[in-house]
Amino acid sequence: MSSPSWLSDFECSASTSGFSQWLGFIFVSPCSQRILFSSIDLIFLLSLLVFGLQKLCSRFIYKQNISSNYMNEPLLEETRKISYTVTLWFKLSVVVACLLTIAYTVLCVLSFIRGVSTSWKLIEGLFWLVQALTFLAISVLVAHEKKFNAVVHPFTLRLYWIAHFVIVVLFAACAITRLVMKNEYLEEYVMIDDIFFLASLPLSAFLFVVAIYGTSGIVVFTENGIDHSLVTELNGPNVRDLNVSGYANASWLSRGTWYWMSPLITKGYKSPLTIDDVPTLPADHRAERMADLFEMNWPKEGENLKNPVRDTLIRCFWKQIVFTGFLALLRLSVMYIGPMLIQNFVDYTSGDRSNPLEGYYLILILLSAKFVEVLSSHQFNFQCSRLGMLIRSSLITSLYKKGLRLSCSSRQDHGVGQIVNHMAVDAQQLSDMIPQLHPIWMTPLQIAVALSLLYSTMGLSMIAATIIVIGTMFFTLWITRKNNRFQYNIMRNKDSRMKATNELLSNMRVIKFQAWEEHFNKRIQSFRDLEYGWLSKFMYAISTNMVVLWNIPMVMAVVTFGVALWLNVIHLDAGTVFTATTIFRILQEPIRTFPQSLISVSQALVSLGRLDGFMTSKELENRSVERVLGCGGCTAVEVKGGNFSWDDNDGIAILKKVNITIKKGELAAIVGTVGSGKSSLLASILGEMHKLSGEVRVCGTTSYVAQTSWIQNATIEENILFGSPMNRKMYEEVLRVCCLQKDMEIMEHGDQTEIGERGINLSGGQKQRIQLARAVYQDCDIYLLDDVFSAVDAETGSEIFKECVRGALKDKTVLLVTHQVDFLHNADLILVMRDGEIVESGKYEPLLISGMDFGALVAAHETSMELVGTSTTAASDDSLERPKSPLASSSPKKPTGENGVLAQSNSKKGNSKLIEEEERESGQVSFGVYKQYFTEAFGWWGVAGVLLISLLWQGSYMGSDYWLAYETSEERKFVPSLFITVYAIFGVVSCVFVLGRAFFVTYLGLKTAQSFFRRILHSILHAPMSFFDTTPSGRILSRASSDQANIDFLIPFFLSMTITMYFSLLGVLVITCQYAWPTVFFLVPLVWLNIWYRGYYLASSRELTRLDQITKAPVIHHFSETISGVMTIRCFRKQGRFIQGNIDKVNANLRMDFHNNGSNEWLGFRLELLGCLVMCVSALFLILLPSTIIKPENVGLSLSYGLSLNGVLFWTVYLSCFVENRMVSVERIKQFISIPSEAAWKMAESLPSPDWPENGNIEITNLQVRYRSNTPLVLKGITLSIRGGDKIGVVGRTGSGKSTLIQVFFRLVEPSGGKIVIDGLDICKLGLHDLRSRFGIIPQDPVLFEGTVRSNIDPIGLYSDEDIWKSLERCQLKDVVAEKPEKLDASVVDSGENWSVGQRQLLCLGRVMLKHSRILFMDEATASVDSQTDAIIQKIIREEFKDCTIITIAHRIPTVIDCDKVLVIDAGLAKEYDAPSELLERPSLFAALVQEYSNRSSGL
Repeated sequence: MSSPSWLSDFECSASTSGFSQWLGFIFVSPCSQRILFSSIDLIFLLSLLVFGLQKLCSRFIYKQNISSNYMNEPLLEETRKISYTVTLWFKLSVVVACLLTIAYTVLCVLSFIRGVSTSWKLIEGLFWLVQALTFLAISVLVAHEKKFNAVVHPFTLRLYWIAHFVIVVLFAACAITRLVMKNEYLEEYVMIDDIFFLASLPLSAFLFVVAIYGTSGIVVFTENGIDHSLVTELNGPNVRDLNVSGYANASWLSRGTWYWMSPLITKGYKSPLTIDDVPTLPADHRAERMADLFEMNWPKEGENLKNPVRDTLIRCFWKQIVFTGFLALLRLSVMYIGPMLIQNFVDYTSGDRSNPLEGYYLILILLSAKFVEVLSSHQFNFQCSRLGMLIRSSLITSLYKKGLRLSCSSRQDHGVGQIVNHMAVDAQQLSDMIPQLHPIWMTPLQIAVALSLLYSTMGLSMIAATIIVIGTMFFTLWITRKNNRFQYNIMRNKDSRMKATNELLSNMRVIKFQAWEEHFNKRIQSFRDLEYGWLSKFMYAISTNMVVLWNIPMVMAVVTFGVALWLNVIHLDAGTVFTATTIFRILQEPIRTFPQSLISVSQALVSLGRLDGFMTSKELENRSVERVLGCGGCTAVEVKGGNFSWDDNDGIAILKKVNITIKKGELAAIVGTVGSGKSSLLASILGEMHKLSGEVRVCGTTSYVAQTSWIQNATIEENILFGSPMNRKMYEEVLRVCCLQKDMEIMEHGDQTEIGERGINLSGGQKQRIQLARAVYQDCDIYLLDDVFSAVDAETGSEIFKECVRGALKDKTVLLVTHQVDFLHNADLILVMRDGEIVESGKYEPLLISGMDFGALVAAHETSMELVGTSTTAASDDSLERPKSPLASSSPKKPTGENGVLAQSNSKKGNSKLIEEEERESGQVSFGVYKQYFTEAFGWWGVAGVLLISLLWQGSYMGSDYWLAYETSEERKFVPSLFITVYAIFGVVSCVFVLGRAFFVTYLGLKTAQSFFRRILHSILHAPMSFFDTTPSGRILSRASSDQANIDFLIPFFLSMTITMYFSLLGVLVITCQYAWPTVFFLVPLVWLNIWYRGYYLASSRELTRLDQITKAPVIHHFSETISGVMTIRCFRKQGRFIQGNIDKVNANLRMDFHNNGSNEWLGFRLELLGCLVMCVSALFLILLPSTIIKPENVGLSLSYGLSLNGVLFWTVYLSCFVENRMVSVERIKQFISIPSEAAWKMAESLPSPDWPENGNIEITNLQVRYRSNTPLVLKGITLSIRGGDKIGVVGRTGSGKSTLIQVFFRLVEPSGGKIVIDGLDICKLGLHDLRSRFGIIPQDPVLFEGTVRSNIDPIGLYSDEDIWKSLERCQLKDVVAEKPEKLDASVVDSGENWSVGQRQLLCLGRVMLKHSRILFMDEATASVDSQTDAIIQKIIREEFKDCTIITIAHRIPTVIDCDKVLVIDAGLAKEYDAPSELLERPSLFAALVQEYSNRSSGL
């Protein structure tokens, strides 16, 4: 007996001749089904009875010894708390259980009233009785939970509900099959049973969801409030919090319909949403919870997993993955019901109306199936996006934590750009992969079901469709493998591009000084061209895939119908043809999603591999340094037999045989030539280097001031406090000892002034003193100060040494790396270093007597001081009359920020913010944005071409279906050859149009993407320096990464899909109105509702997308800032504070993402539901109207189209909204394309001669400079004349405007008044590159780029190796480079971190020597080198540039004392300008400065 016959067989025994028939009897026969169900009920009741008896026995045996509370525990769980409250979740559970109890009782009574004359009737009656008793027990048990505060349902009950749901689904499936088969032998009460099981399916589904989550809906309170330990994942959000998302406290009904989103969407519709309008994430969705979960599931030591990130994510989220899989399965189980009903509708309307209720049954089944499909599909989408968000959250926070733990060499291996891509791209790809995960296993199942249905409709001709499906699958797999390779190469080149972009933004000031924009433009463009090449291959491969998939239904239809006619196996009527075409369309979905899923999963696997590499990178070894807090004894720092390396894997020691003992309260000075290992010694004590051997012991807390300043983008106060509580008295004292009080006075907002990214709006000295203040304020035991005096003037340095190092820190242990020999008299211990070894140690006098390395350093210093000493002696008679220092005549009333940006705060009283909130559009994405995107490549002609091809495609597609309806009508004489020929012609034409549209749209999209990239790169390179001072690099990087990715791939792809969906919707509406004409009356309100819903939703969704983009940039910026200062953060043990900062920024971003996803499904659920209702109303008219009005073949055609109405309607609106949201990326890039540009790089009408400047004569007349039109002057009318070949020294207090003067020469800042004339040419009339390329400059901050020594010395490649070696020899680096195996190709990592700061300055000097410019500017060029090296360099500069004009800014008096003239700048004015000897002969600011410098050793 076959399975269908078991459906109507009521015998309770059967003779079966095989395993499959036996299974059919057990699961399909009504009698055996009821016995199976009753057995499960009885097992459950028996388990309840056993537990009940156990309780009674416990009471009887132990009632003397056990407290009575034991008996008051719930039957199956032991949970006791003080008070409780119940939610709607609990109430609904009770109501559903009671409803089912009543229903089963009524059916039981009816069954026994009808009598039990046969075995079938007896089993039927007993079945309902057992069901009624079971649910009565369940109702009592659930109500019993409330009394005993059980927050979780008993496991046995949850297991029963799951089994109950599975069996009810089986009953419902059999019921639908019997109704569709219209078996006339079915008895009336069997029909009632079937209707009951269909009706009870939603109730069983609800109980199934309750069983999966496990929560009872009871919130328990302890004395301290809610007991979170008992609140499960679903119950956790029951905590009432006014600021939390509505999802947290929503009932199951609200979550099921996304009603919890309505208040936010309403608010967004009334006025544009702001960040504060968007609620916070529910407690169990927050980043801190995800970070803990990820960490808890990370493989323990000893677990050698190949893919640790993947395995950890599975351990964290397997429940959610299973639940989304169930939703996908539920959708699959109902999606094929509609197509199978087409034949029944056609038969019914063609006159087979034996049962008058059959039509209504069909509509009821159709409506129920579509409702379940809509609900399950949107819940699937939302739960997947929610899961993806949680995965992204856990990854970003874990990546951040890992970044704080990375060793130095691991950090250099990955680089900031690549790590940013891990956060911005890889985490996002894993998040996007989740919805594509389930189609991997669902697709074969979907295809198998579809082909089975096709076999029942088309017979053996189904084999042809199977062959096409298999062929298509193999083709898509082949394409996917290629795409995987393409994607890998896209990501690799994107990493390189992002790294280069990050480097460009970090060093823009130096790049503009050197006029290297075109070089960096070519470099970034070359990476982009490689990326674009792979992107083109990727996009065309996807287009090929889409062409195949869009044409599959048509090709399958042509081939399958052709084979059916050839084999003559089936008669092609309207019902058969349109059932088959609908199945072909349904087959299109799994075939289309499968390759997309494979692509997404393959991309995710690539990302997982990259994340595995990062997450398993070598970390800093915490055990390398023994840290003891509050230890006794007199030793503070001790290193025994220490050998250290910067490379984790390379055994070559950078520091060798280190043995030091520093006592508590000592000042230990570390000296040595450039590259001798001074900074490395501090790093080894901090535990930042890889310890090869030896012991390091540190007693007490450590504080660190880096040689290269690390300042946060925050206020000065926040930088100094660094997360510590404010102690006003101590804070003021710290400002005083670090000489910051006068700086606070000259800034309008004082310590509330916001510092720009990387301290861009501070002078080098100000940055150094702020980070020194940060260290002092932390009040630690041990201070490691790395060359803190290099960036400050002589008087300030002396003041800091006296008041801070030997004042505030006199009782602390201080390790001071310095090149200032003057301070060494006061050191308790001096460590002299050479080639990574401590070659001498001791006090000043004994070391000096030994006459070795230390003697050479002191001798070099004394030689440089001889001229100063001579000068001061000659002018000693006037010394008492001179002002003490340049400060004496300083006017501290007006801001004189070194880079000038501090001054801009004057423009708006009370506003201390330098970095303004990111510019954000509001309201609709303007037509101008769409226009710019659409017309970027080929103007409006390109748009017209896409629309025309799409219209022709839709016309050919509809034409083929009209032909099917026409040829299969009953009055037509069917001619097989004509039918299949015409149908095939339609198919070929349709294929050609699909091919043309796909490749044309791809070509347009690629051209547009490349055009936008070139324009934004051009705009950024031409932007003035002020733009970079006030714009965090994160904002630019987010446009270069995620926004560019949207324009590269998502917008062209989804825009094409949107246009296609609009034309498909037009086709559906035309055919539906044509044949179910009364539906026209519903179309007007339907169209109006869709337009209204779209506008209502889009107002909020668009703003959420904008806010999502805006809140993403701070995450990236905070991360790159953290990586830059990781040594400082780790030294101060502030990792926890920075991790919390990252968590706050991630939460701020994810709440936008979460509510954006919620708003998408809010819209989709409502639109699809509307489409369902309209489609069912149309079907109702098809049934009500007589067959004379609507022909059966047209019923098949309209139902074939109508079944897709809800989907097409939703996707049309959703995709158009999705595109608008993604167009925000175009809007954001457009903002940066229209940045005001600096002056032209080249001016054809005013080209200087090739050898300009010939003499180097400079005339400055009334030079006035302000940084903004509404800010005060920074330079206030400087007038002076410099003869060609003169050496000019520029001195003045930190922040007086010295560096500003140099910036004006290079026109990084344009003069507001006056002019600068060089050799007869006004510099403001020249092109910027013509001007800047003729000057040489060694900037204050030594900047190296990732690459090699050769690429850093000669970035543009103009000089030979011989020239480069000569340049290296002159700047004292030849020996260092020659020792490296790669010579000139020796590696320089990101920011030159594998070279000491002194070596970096020397390399920058090498660039200038190679260039040999007529005018040379030196801004603290030798601040980070020792006196010995400085003397050699000054000698070389005098020799090499003897005929050149040199303008030198220096804090070391010996550097400027032998200049031809000295310019003293104070408060933006040229206070003094004369020969040093002249200035020293009269009371002058310069004389006071020289006196201070020469006397500071004795005064300390």
